Amino acid sequence: MKEVLIGSILSALSTGLGALPILFIQHLLTHKWRDILLAFTAGVMTAAATMSLIPESLQTGGLFPLTIGLLLGTLALTLLERNIPHINLEHQKTGIQFDEKAFLIVAAITLHNIPEGLSVGVSYASDADNTGNLIALAIGLQNAPEGLLVALFLVQQKMHRFKAFIIATLTGTVEIVAGLLGFYLTSFFDSLVSYGLAFAAGAMLYIIYKELIPESHGDGNEQTSTHSFIIGVLSMILLINLF
Repeated sequence: MKEVLIGSILSALSTGLGALPILFIQHLLTHKWRDILLAFTAGVMTAAATMSLIPESLQTGGLFPLTIGLLLGTLALTLLERNIPHINLEHQKTGIQFDEKAFLIVAAITLHNIPEGLSVGVSYASDADNTGNLIALAIGLQNAPEGLLVALFLVQQKMHRFKAFIIATLTGTVEIVAGLLGFYLTSFFDSLVSYGLAFAAGAMLYIIYKELIPESHGDGNEQTSTHSFIIGVLSMILLINLF
């Protein structure tokens, strides 16, 4: 219980850590560096899903729970995407008024964080050593640039920097509740662990392919982003083997 709470909090607060530079400088990331970070994160999450979550799901439950869990994770993110479409934070049209636009951004990011929090909680419910810590790290790395981009957008909409930092940080706190929920559900129902791990993998793979990779290739930095993706994969493989 203590580990999942700490892991969920650290993963969630990494959103605020990523947004922290907004207090000091507004235009911190160029397109190139943003794409490099997104691609690196995609690599980390790919290795976490394919080398930790999926093998653990297979080991604990077999092929059927893995298949069902992956499909459910993908379906959940698909439905979420259709109802709260992904919003490109750096290429907004200006036809929406500030209050409505800011609300849409915050709501979209917050709702997208729910499956990520579930992934952390389910991973801690697994019997595999350090699976929870590794997934919390992977999700945390994904949250950091996301928090910065949200804060940048809000500041560009004339919001005070400190207020933008607070709001960006709060978008990640839903992961704490989701993490505890995922942990308790899979802890009380052991048969759900395999499904939960596969669900987390499906959700992560959806985020990787639908959002992180396309966004990291959108500004002519495909080759650099590809190299960053590979480094991210290797980095997580190294961590998995060390711990």
